[in-house]
Amino acid sequence: MQRNRTHTSLLSRSLSACFRLKNWWSAVFTLAALCMSAGIATATEPCGELDECKALIEINATDGDVGFHFLADADNLLQLFVRAPDGTQVYKALAKGHLWDQTFTETFVESAEPLCWFDPEGDPDDIVITLEEFLGRWPQGRYLFVGADIDAERVRGRTTLDYELPAAPADVEYDDATGIISWAPGDDLGECASRARLNRLVNDGVLPKHPKDVVVMTWEVVFEPEDGSGHEFGVRVPGDQMQVTVPLDYRNALPDDTPVKIEVGAITATDNATFTEEGGICINEVEGCEEDD
Repeated sequence: MQRNRTHTSLLSRSLSACFRLKNWWSAVFTLAALCMSAGIATATEPCGELDECKALIEINATDGDVGFHFLADADNLLQLFVRAPDGTQVYKALAKGHLWDQTFTETFVESAEPLCWFDPEGDPDDIVITLEEFLGRWPQGRYLFVGADIDAERVRGRTTLDYELPAAPADVEYDDATGIISWAPGDDLGECASRARLNRLVNDGVLPKHPKDVVVMTWEVVFEPEDGSGHEFGVRVPGDQMQVTVPLDYRNALPDDTPVKIEVGAITATDNATFTEEGGICINEVEGCEEDD
């Protein structure tokens, strides 16, 4: 049984937020901050005969789960296949019915994100895939994307998945008086792998370098009210910046006693990402936020 998660993936947020904003505050802040900065880390573009493609690894260091994500974009597709570096087919999509008549373009896929650690207090039915097992499933190297379009022509492209996994952001803090979110570079992958375990993986040749030594090109910060409104604030900043300020007008517009979760993600030049979450934050506190059961 898969644990329910509220974390929205890096690529799905970045790619879809620009087109499917649900509300005014998201339109003002998420569109301006996130969409304009989305070029900091991008897909392989062009990707051979496709417009773009990308494969990446995303880790939630706080929940302790890991996923494989990919996207492809081309015009008037009827079929799409993805093959791993060893030639194994890992994905197949075939349009049918009205979608065959209309065709499809962009495809974005997130794998399920199983736990990467054994939680003694978790559901015994939770699927657990250790980091080593996950990397064995998704080998690094060139992933081949093959599509067939409405003219029965094939389009092909390749993108590279690498094992440069950024360390989880550390010391994530929020100052309610100033609206400043701050953090520091980390040295592990949270629940997925300790610093000592990562040393062993590097020594064994599983990882090319320790996550603490992987260059962070971009930080993604999300300020997410947990009230079901979808009125989140999100921004990407360069890797040498370690804090952002949540706009005062946005904070003041939130209802009294709004519980908030903060996510900070470390992102590499190839879009591999590791997120840290910090909860238990109460905005515009009057009577206090209700605690989760």
